[in-house]
Amino acid sequence: MPNDSDALKQIARNTPWFHTALCAVRELKLDAWCIGAGAVRNLVWDALHGHVFPSPLADIDVAFFDASCLDSARDTALERQLRCLMPDMPWEVTNQASVHHWFEAHFGHAVPPLNSLEEAVGSWPEFATAVGVTLRDDDTIDVIAPHGLSDLFQMIVRRNPARVSLDSYRQRIAQKQYATYWPNVTIIP
Repeated sequence: MPNDSDALKQIARNTPWFHTALCAVRELKLDAWCIGAGAVRNLVWDALHGHVFPSPLADIDVAFFDASCLDSARDTALERQLRCLMPDMPWEVTNQASVHHWFEAHFGHAVPPLNSLEEAVGSWPEFATAVGVTLRDDDTIDVIAPHGLSDLFQMIVRRNPARVSLDSYRQRIAQKQYATYWPNVTIIP
């Protein structure tokens, strides 16, 4: 029986839209990157629910880490490249090294700079979405899951207190309507 990491790798490799997205991001030749957050959550929960068609996805979060270039214009340029490769996908590219520059204006409180892609993934809103997947040049798939994969595979929505306030978490739960798409989800208030 495969462990959760192996199961995630298999789902990622065997789901055409997701594997094609991984291939597209790999074409950007970034040093440290992943597709993560809601894209991975939807991928796994759709598979666990037996959905034939993917659930609606607000965006495909591409996270990368490059402290040498914090210009947001680079994120925009990378998104444009991905739209050229896969125009029907809702790409969102963010250099995690620059998050501290805009986080307060967007979420209402300042955060310190992040030191790595792994630290960034570990700060995402829920433990089930604090997961990233990368496709290496040799076609191996790597998983970044600083909090593990149990919440993802047990379909548990639980707040990650690293950066998300309880109020923001509650707003996310109301907005995301998880049970509409995945009735077997358990939400921890």
